[in-house]
Amino acid sequence: MRRLLPSAWSFLFYFGFLASFCVGQVSRAAAASDPTHETQQALILAKAGHCKEALPLLRKAAARSTKKDLKRQAGFAGVRCAMLDVNPDTATEFLRGLARDFPRDPEVLYLSVHTYSDLSSRAAQELATSAPNSSQAHELNAEALEMQGKWDEAAKEYQGVLQQDPRLPGIHFRLGRLILSRSNPAPDMAEQAKKEFQQELEIDPNNAGAEYVLGELARQAQQWDEAIQRFTRVCKLDAGFGDAFLGLDSSLMSLKKFPEAIAPLETAVKLEPANPTAHYSLAVAYTRSGRKQDGEKEFAIHRQMMQKSEPAGAAPSEPESRSQGSPQ
Repeated sequence: MRRLLPSAWSFLFYFGFLASFCVGQVSRAAAASDPTHETQQALILAKAGHCKEALPLLRKAAARSTKKDLKRQAGFAGVRCAMLDVNPDTATEFLRGLARDFPRDPEVLYLSVHTYSDLSSRAAQELATSAPNSSQAHELNAEALEMQGKWDEAAKEYQGVLQQDPRLPGIHFRLGRLILSRSNPAPDMAEQAKKEFQQELEIDPNNAGAEYVLGELARQAQQWDEAIQRFTRVCKLDAGFGDAFLGLDSSLMSLKKFPEAIAPLETAVKLEPANPTAHYSLAVAYTRSGRKQDGEKEFAIHRQMMQKSEPAGAAPSEPESRSQGSPQ
């Protein structure tokens, strides 16, 4: 089985980028902001690789310092030392402090990406080493293959998981999703995928994702009654699933059930207020239900959203609505 190894350069990253950052910043901070002797000593210890001694002092400096530059240096050095000391809890503690005190700082975000990536790689390596034949190791490898677009290899890994545990929740859902993701789908792709999602629901009846995809497949096949039934169930399973409310609206409006489409559309607009299609569909439902004034308000909101999103001078375009109704 393919083993997921941590990136070898991660240690160079912590020694190189973060150490050089600390070296340059310590001298400038000493001249400009006059940091305390204790904090200076902590940064010097960290730069020299004496992380066990430095970490308690760095934690104190990062938490208590009123000087932003000094607090930032302590946070960076703390992450570096914690990772080299194989102390992920402390590393994430420093990262949380940096993210709180320096939001949207490019260097903090860059450090966060590499640190969390390295923590993920280390956990994957530990899983591959300690339990290489476990269903979790196969599932992790399948996910990696799926991300690379290696559909056949990923499917084999997922099948291997099911051989070990035929009723493990989530695996049939992933197989169904994989079938629908192929660039060259088979003619019976939809039927194959439906079988996987149905098997998933037999194992986990509360899987809103599987129910939703079955609803979408029914909607695309214009099987409106089944689509309405499935989307309604998704809305009950997950009240925050905005696309499910839009799918329910589309199916209801395709049957000209405009008054019934209003409630799910109002919920969809609350969940996704920046979605122009939701506003347009709600406007159509209001208008076709005799609520002209409410419909005009939604049309106005939709027009404003479209004007903001379109380049200057471009002709206004109609939304790509899933609904079959029209604003008559």
